[in-house]
Amino acid sequence: MQIGVIGATGGIGSRVVTEALDRGHHVTAFSRDATGIREERENITWKDVDVLDAGSIAAVLPGLDVLISGFQPGNAARDFTDTVRRSIADPTVYATAARALLKALESHPRTRLIVVGGAGSLEVEPGLVMADSDEHLFATLDPLGLPREYAAAVRGARDALDVLRTSNRLWTYLSPAMDIAPGERTGRFRIGGDQPVLDADGRSRISMEDAAVALVDEAELPRFVQRRFTIGY
Repeated sequence: MQIGVIGATGGIGSRVVTEALDRGHHVTAFSRDATGIREERENITWKDVDVLDAGSIAAVLPGLDVLISGFQPGNAARDFTDTVRRSIADPTVYATAARALLKALESHPRTRLIVVGGAGSLEVEPGLVMADSDEHLFATLDPLGLPREYAAAVRGARDALDVLRTSNRLWTYLSPAMDIAPGERTGRFRIGGDQPVLDADGRSRISMEDAAVALVDEAELPRFVQRRFTIGY
């Protein structure tokens, strides 16, 4: 397959690139500025793209079967603190990116889109989404060491999902587990829909490596077109 990855230098994006290449796919890796990237692996091409500009995205879509967007403001891989700050300063950026991606797909309706979102849009109680409850949000952010102001960014990611839900394009949205961090690629995890997947200790957690496995699995065999899914151990 021809798989595009936006945010290819990021924590999840870089792992998606590796996972896709290891499975024999051809990858077009997108970054804000790819000019200084040195790449020695085969079957990968680096290109610039502006995920907030529909024209920029549309220009790189020809030939792609699937576009996976791991967009985050700033450069989360190098300076996560800056990404958190930017996300708080302008939480609307997630919905803006979603609109730009959907607009770009108007000229390439057969290209599938997979957006890596947040866990804040998952239901923590029947009918109650985490993003709508300060109590549940703070209970999640505090143990992760994230400032409570980051709740605005969580709601911004939820708004991006709402934007996608209004579209008839071939989109999929991944809400990772609440606790996602670098770790081990096990290839063993569970898949859910609108509620968090909890482990035996009641925790919602996944490694970035296994999130990449789930994303490339969905790219290869689509199960959640025009739907959201989640993962966890």
